[in-house]
Amino acid sequence: MRGEKQTSEEKNTVTTMTELSPTAGKNSQDIQGDEKLSPRKALSICSTRYGIAFIVHLCNFIIMAQNIIMNITMVAMVNNTSHQPSFNGSTEGLPVDSFGDPNNSPKSLPARGLGYGGQFAIWERWSPPHERSRLCGIAVSGLLLGTCIAILLGGIISQTLGWPSVFYIFGGFGCICFLLWCVLVYDDPVTHPWINITEKEYIISSLAQQVNSTKQPLPIKAMVRSLPLWSMCVCCFSHQWLINIIIIYAPTYISSVFNIDIKNSGFLSALPFIIAWVICLLGSYLADFLLTKNFRLVTVRKIATVLGNVPSSTFLLILPFVASNYIIAVSLLTLSCGLGLLCQPGVYINALDIAPRHSSFLMGASRAFAQISAVLAPTVSGFLLSQDPEFGWRNVFYLSFVINTLGLIFYLIFGKADVQDWAKERKLTHL
Repeated sequence: MRGEKQTSEEKNTVTTMTELSPTAGKNSQDIQGDEKLSPRKALSICSTRYGIAFIVHLCNFIIMAQNIIMNITMVAMVNNTSHQPSFNGSTEGLPVDSFGDPNNSPKSLPARGLGYGGQFAIWERWSPPHERSRLCGIAVSGLLLGTCIAILLGGIISQTLGWPSVFYIFGGFGCICFLLWCVLVYDDPVTHPWINITEKEYIISSLAQQVNSTKQPLPIKAMVRSLPLWSMCVCCFSHQWLINIIIIYAPTYISSVFNIDIKNSGFLSALPFIIAWVICLLGSYLADFLLTKNFRLVTVRKIATVLGNVPSSTFLLILPFVASNYIIAVSLLTLSCGLGLLCQPGVYINALDIAPRHSSFLMGASRAFAQISAVLAPTVSGFLLSQDPEFGWRNVFYLSFVINTLGLIFYLIFGKADVQDWAKERKLTHL
């Protein structure tokens, strides 16, 4: 009797597990057929995961916009006798403190990475591998749009309505984003109350081999010895060096060579970020499109990284040789800034590939490592400009090209896109 009862309990357990598993009870051919069909069924711009990507996009938008308007309204805030700022939507609204003096290091650039790594904890459990680039691209592009809109509208609002109105408007929008986040964003598809069943099963099955619910300690020693991880960090550092040079020194170079202060033109200041926003979205979709054409994941990541590094650094390199043409110089500057965002579906989301369960930590760590360039780039460049006034600009752009190229080569040699051994689930055996 006891044996029959145990057998009955085991059958019930197996039956329950079969009901809970979306693929249980099917043969391998059926499962393969479902895997081929499920992306088409679940691919929808109106799906829950794309809704979450849009909410993260809005949150990134307001995070960066509030950072920008703080710099835009700083003069009016200090000089409380006048509500009119000394500039209108200028590049001084960028997350730097000075464009006029090349020896001044930006103090607010490292603040960009504070909220960057944490959001990738969402994509550990929400992004199917072949949609990872576009979901992350949609989310991160909010930073660019926030920069653009704040530059275009921040000065105008401050000038017409007074600087407090800027904080009321953007702060109110931030409160709306906070409410949307609290109500609509959940840790994973399993706990989301309104997700479609088909979409939930599709996401869970696509991530079944990458992320497990068990909590495991960080393998710090293995991470330190991991060349793919170091290649990602070094490439992020070299690319951020390039971006910092473009943002901080290129406007000053245009001003000193052509005697035209583009800081006083809100549209010219925002144009590179408009281009970057569009390219970031298109590049993310292109990366996922290549995956559907049977490109290897590591190949797609490296193609995107090359396209985000080589053209941008090359355009910056030839900038001193077109000093006679203002339109060409501004065009090269705009394209250099815009094309740099092609790296987003490349090296910047590589942590989700090599270590999905630790991606949020690795994204934060790699971003923090990359932001060291925000301190070193202005310091070194300011020294070069002070030592050689005649060829200082050329030396700054040459050095940026060399650093960017070396970081790219290191990533092309050692970069990987498969889950590393130290990032896989470790099964503990209890004796």
